[in-house]
Amino acid sequence: MKTTDTPSPAEHGEPADAAPGAFVPGQDGPEAPGGPEGPVGETGGTGTAGAPRPSGGTKTGGVLNVFSHGFLVLWAILVVMPLLWAVMTSFKDDGSIFNHPWALPDSLHFDNWSRAWTNAHMSDYFLHTVVVVGFSLVGTLLLGSMCAYVLARFDFPGNRFIYYLFVGGMSFPVILALVPLFFVMKNLGLLNTTHGLILVYIAYSLPFTVFFLTSFFRTLPGSVAEAAMIDGASHTRTFFQIMLPMARPGLISVGIFNFLGQWNQYLLPTVLNTDEDKKVLTQGLVALATSQGYKGDYSGLFAGLVMAMLPVLAAYILFQRQVQEGLTAGAVK
Repeated sequence: MKTTDTPSPAEHGEPADAAPGAFVPGQDGPEAPGGPEGPVGETGGTGTAGAPRPSGGTKTGGVLNVFSHGFLVLWAILVVMPLLWAVMTSFKDDGSIFNHPWALPDSLHFDNWSRAWTNAHMSDYFLHTVVVVGFSLVGTLLLGSMCAYVLARFDFPGNRFIYYLFVGGMSFPVILALVPLFFVMKNLGLLNTTHGLILVYIAYSLPFTVFFLTSFFRTLPGSVAEAAMIDGASHTRTFFQIMLPMARPGLISVGIFNFLGQWNQYLLPTVLNTDEDKKVLTQGLVALATSQGYKGDYSGLFAGLVMAMLPVLAAYILFQRQVQEGLTAGAVK
């Protein structure tokens, strides 16, 4: 039996029954926690108990930022000022270098550079250094990348042992190997030869190169190499055409580090390369500093020093973005 519907309160303009505790306009109800003006902490409320208070973390972070920025500025000054002073001094004469070491040159003496380039045979040293470092850098990156790829991608007995041998080679002081290395090079007929020095540079740089690139190759996706193998690519083609281009940031980073170490190498060529016609740039700078005893050509010496420094600065300025990408890419998987 259908009963007659009782008119709802909404039809007569009355508010409907609300849930217990709900606020109904026009009716008195429980006040908000912050009083009649609204909840605590809301805009327009008069309560101050819930207002946000400044925390001490912001102040601490600001102090750390100021300290870190101040340290970086101080470090930049310590690095840049000697470089600028060397460049400035290379354009002075010997009298100005000793009498006014911190003053700007009264005139630019470009003859210092020409004298260092020709009379001090810096051109020959520079050319020989470019040849040695160029071939050794290519050989280091090629052999190091191949070895690192195998250690990172393939599991075989002795994998970790070979890897830790390279890691151990990084901690072995090169000065301990000079005497046996000298006799080995002499017995093989590689002493005082350009290709012998190139081979020594490659062996000297391989441990760090393999260590760096092994970690980098492990971060690269293996699915790309597997897809290439499914498509019929050999291991050699997969490495040279797929994996090696993907490792370009890491190759540039480790290449810059090896370039710095090989370009500034002095101990190895001093022991293994005593031929006057085949000396490298670091040996030439020492010969220029000691050639005239106490009457050394200091203006020419600073000019030669800047000549040796410019290729390193140019290489880092040109590839600084790739160096940063390579260092960060190997840390994030």
